[in-house]
Amino acid sequence: MPHPLDATAVRAWCGLALEALGRERERIDAINVYPVADGDTGTNLYLTLESAARAVEAAFDGHASTGTAPRLTDAMGAMAHGALIGAHGNSGTILAQLLRGMTEVLAAADGAVNPAAGAGADVLRRALRRAAAATYEAVAHPVEGTVLTVAGAAADAAERAGGDVCEVARAAHHGASDALRATPGQLAVLGRAGVVDAGGCGLVALLGALADALSGEVCAAPVTVRADAPLPEAAGCEVAGGDAADDCGAPDGDGPAFEVIYLLEADDTAVARLRTRLDGLGDSLVVVGGDGLWNVHVHVDDAGAAVEAGIEAGRPYRIRITHFGAATRGKEPEMAARAVVAVVPGAGLAGLCTDAGATAVSVRPGEPPASGELVQAIRQARAREVMLLPNDPELRHTAAAAAEQARTEGVRVALIPTRSAVQGIAALAVHEPARSFDEDVVAMTSAAGATRYAELAVAERQAWTMAGICQAGDILGLIDGDVALIGTDLTRSAMTVLDRMLSAGGEMVTLVLGADAPEALGGRLERYVRERYLAVDTVVYAGGQHAAPLLIGVE
Repeated sequence: MPHPLDATAVRAWCGLALEALGRERERIDAINVYPVADGDTGTNLYLTLESAARAVEAAFDGHASTGTAPRLTDAMGAMAHGALIGAHGNSGTILAQLLRGMTEVLAAADGAVNPAAGAGADVLRRALRRAAAATYEAVAHPVEGTVLTVAGAAADAAERAGGDVCEVARAAHHGASDALRATPGQLAVLGRAGVVDAGGCGLVALLGALADALSGEVCAAPVTVRADAPLPEAAGCEVAGGDAADDCGAPDGDGPAFEVIYLLEADDTAVARLRTRLDGLGDSLVVVGGDGLWNVHVHVDDAGAAVEAGIEAGRPYRIRITHFGAATRGKEPEMAARAVVAVVPGAGLAGLCTDAGATAVSVRPGEPPASGELVQAIRQARAREVMLLPNDPELRHTAAAAAEQARTEGVRVALIPTRSAVQGIAALAVHEPARSFDEDVVAMTSAAGATRYAELAVAERQAWTMAGICQAGDILGLIDGDVALIGTDLTRSAMTVLDRMLSAGGEMVTLVLGADAPEALGGRLERYVRERYLAVDTVVYAGGQHAAPLLIGVE
């Protein structure tokens, strides 16, 4: 049954697109030969869309108390913002800009859209046209035969189509499919490998999901590169020659060594200067966003210079640096025997984990990682066995889903039940790769379980707690996840929490200072423990977390 283009349709679109990309992720990865043959385009698109889908769900959750759905522009804006902050790789960054382009048109037409009827066919045509134009604007040096060409063809087909939004979406999907078939003849590297463009393949899946969401019918038709090539329906692509992609790298066969991605808070003028500087440092430059928040993607040999350029332009964060290494030259990097992947809430903790040999997944307040992001971190650890430390009780199910997915890919994963970063530190301290896998799991789990954890947080509003009623600005002392006290002074509250925890005994106290913790807090608490509990050692780390000014662990 046809459905209007409204917020509910956007929600359905996200779900169907995520399902389609989940099915076809590995096939899209397999044909990824441009701009770098690193085999991750499908994965990057999936992770980006997963972030977008979660943002849309959050928009709906925000309206749950009123019993109404958000407006179309709110849902589409959430989808675009979620994609922006969660963009992975070149393809994910371009996808974020495409969604932003659609959002611009829908926002401009908001006053003329009937909430009950949704946006009309003409609005969708203009949204797809703006989306295509936005992708070209984001790329420093546009190349035909890529996702840019496919997006343009989808917009052309939509403009030629008559009828309602369902027919326009279906026409856009068919136009994109036709353009995708032609990409091997437009880009030599694709032609040599006998494949279509991987990013364009993902876009075909995305547009097919949009048509499905609006029409209620399965409309994704197969796309062929050669008459004898069996191809998946959702994404419409496969390696035409079996292993053809294995011998095909970037166009010149010797591209930059690093991929650098980060979110950036900066104004338009600073970003314009940043584009120029990064364009001189490397290639595959894509800068998307606006309104003070940008996602920057570039391939460079000097990763430090790319990050420094971002620091000069504004405030970069969520910095991800990937070394292409031998993978871009047709050789598989060696697999490690065992690795640790830890979710951490601050840059200091991330550095601590990295120094200890773990792969750190950094998170920001209110933006917990999705399961796909954890799966990607497990893959990047390149180990046959992985210990996964969620370090947060709210991430238990997400981490379990990631572990299960990684197991289907042949990785032996143990989920260590850490509920706090301090338990993760304790588990990491006893990690020993030379032990058997099962013995290592037992040792790390035991160390985490033997560590009581607490945190000092600042109340954001008045609320009922197990310790009474708190007011906004009060200091909350949480022990093992429950509010144990309400105070007004951070240091005094921390001392009280330490007394309660150490009353049951303890040999080691770990203090992790947040980004907003007073500079002298660690030293004062260390002296306090030393003077009152002579047999207890104390270690202090600068964690850099924003959600809590202090984390405490007692072993």
